This record gives sequence, structure tokens and C-alpha cells, in this order.
Amino acid sequence: MADQSFPSPNGSNPAPAANGTGKMNFPAQGESHFSGINRLGLWTLYMKEVRRFIKVQTQTIWAPAITTLLFLVIFSVAMGRAEVRILGVNFPTFVAPGLIVMGMMQNAFANSSFSFLAGKIQGTIIDYLMPPLSEGELMLAMTAAAVTRAVLVGLAVYAAMLLWPGVHLTIAHPWAVVWFGLMGSVMLAFAGLITSMWAEKFDHNAAVTNFIIAPLSLLSGTFYVIDNLAPAFQTISRLNPFFYVISGFRFGFLGQSDIGSTNLAVLHGAIGLGVLNLVLGLVLYALLRSGWKLKS
Repeated sequence: MADQSFPSPNGSNPAPAANGTGKMNFPAQGESHFSGINRLGLWTLYMKEVRRFIKVQTQTIWAPAITTLLFLVIFSVAMGRAEVRILGVNFPTFVAPGLIVMGMMQNAFANSSFSFLAGKIQGTIIDYLMPPLSEGELMLAMTAAAVTRAVLVGLAVYAAMLLWPGVHLTIAHPWAVVWFGLMGSVMLAFAGLITSMWAEKFDHNAAVTNFIIAPLSLLSGTFYVIDNLAPAFQTISRLNPFFYVISGFRFGFLGQSDIGSTNLAVLHGAIGLGVLNLVLGLVLYALLRSGWKLKS
């Protein structure tokens, strides 16, 4: 009697086949028998990560919106710059897009940098390593959850900005808003996962946030155009990938950017961010395959 194999209910992996003796043939231990993407596992991990931050949405979504709005108040009112015009618009309108995408990036990093680290500290890291998910599926689910939080924060910050009377945001280039917003969020999600793998305690995570992420965010042209800087500092700013995210995202709203004098310069910045994220993704995938600081 020939062996027969029957598909499982979800169609992702075959059920054990019966051999000629009436017994079932099971795959060898440690051998993956998923023929494609484990959609159910991918969706389950994604929803687990999303529900984790939704349960405390006051802290993870609404608090960043209020904090970002305070930045706008401080720089446009307390410093008396409400009437200053930059790139043809008033200062609150100029700074608002940068604050939106800055909040998105910082929260994407905060979300992805927590999971692995908390699992290592609490001894629950096996919950991420044991399920039948490939490294790519694990990376995709956790990155998608971080980007979901970033988008929700971005929408909340945008809504908060509209409450400010001096802000007038209209979308000039939708592709730039979507591309630079997503690329910035993905970039920080990848960086957060790598940090979460490297860190051994929450102090390590906080150090990366305070000494790398926050300075790169604040010194990326969020509150100024880099043309006002000395040539040496302009060069340094152009080496900061956050600058391209913030300036490109602002271009999507205002139709103007300090990346360059032409729209082609913005397009080059968009391509550069895509290449950078591809490299970061490959590095993260290689680290996950090696089990660096996760399986030892």
C-alpha cells in the first residue's frame, strides 16, 4: 500500500502519512515540515505584540502624542518663534511633520526593543524561539507590530497637531508621506530588535535610546533647516539617516525639503533609505539565524 499524505486543516503542513504497516510516519526530530509560510503562527505572534501595547495604549500611543505636542508649544510659543517663516510656511507648520515622524520612529524602536529583552530577563524567551516560525517570519511579525504602533502614534500626533491653531497641514505628495513614514519606522524597528538581542538589562536599552536614538532624532533638522548650519555640520547632518526620514516626510506635506533643490534629490534619499533598510534587514536576519545572545 502506497504512503498517503493528507493536508492539515490550514493547508500549511501535511498530516503524518500512513505506511504499509498501518503506522504513521512523522518527520524527523528538528526537521521543519511547513511547506510555505506559517500564516497562523505569523498572525498569532503579530497580534500578541499588538495586544501587548494596545493594553497600555494610554502610555504607548496617547502619551507620545501629548509629549510631541508639548515640543510644538515650547518651540513655537515659549521661544517666540510662532511668526518665523521657514520654507514658505510658519514655524509650527514647518516643524509639525518632523515631530510626527520623529514620534513614529521613537515608538517603533521602543516597541521592538522591548520584546526579546523582556523575554531574556523574565526567562520567557523560549516563547519566541520554540514556535514553528522561521527567522524571517519572526522578524516580519515583530517588525510589523512595531510599525503598527508607529502608524497609530503618527495618527494620534497628527490629530493632536490639528488642534494647534497655527498648524496647517495639507498633503502635497502622498507617496513621500507613506514611504518616508514607513521606511523610518521599519529602520527603527530593525534597530530596536538588534538592540533587544544585544542588551542584557534595561539600562543597556535605555542607553541606546538616550545616547543614540534621541540625539539623532533631535539633531536631524526637525526644528531647523540644515542650510543655516556651517558647512561641516551640514555634512554631518547629511550622514544622519534620520535627516532624510524627517526632511522627506516634511516634503510630503509641504512640497519642499532641504535634502536638495529638486524633487530628484528627495527621490534619491528615498532610494537610499530603502537600501539602508535592506542592509539592516539582512543583518538582523543573519543574527536571528545565528541565535546571537538568544540561544546561549
